[in-house]
Amino acid sequence: MVGKATYRHGDPVFAKYTPAAAVAAGDVIIVNDTPRVAHLDLAIGELGALACEGGIYECICDVATPADKKMYWDNVAFKVTATAGSLKVFGVSTTATTGANQSMYVRHDPSA
Repeated sequence: MVGKATYRHGDPVFAKYTPAAAVAAGDVIIVNDTPRVAHLDLAIGELGALACEGGIYECICDVATPADKKMYWDNVAFKVTATAGSLKVFGVSTTATTGANQSMYVRHDPSA
């Protein structure tokens, strides 16, 4: 799993979205200040929806990180990170990682 947010469980809330470029299931799309997750593939111009909050997603994390930590989406590395910088909040980690490039579960909550 590289550069994706893979839905695992929970109750995501969806918002309508029409992509200007093709979107694959699991892609994280930044809409204004909010990372949103595609659950289905969307073609250019196809009306669909992106998860805007809720749900637990499996993501790759950049470094060892504990659970219950605010996580940010790095749209260049396509991973979550606990380092804010100018990145957008993705949510809160629900599992920990012990090293770089390991998968972790994150509760999708951009308002965290």
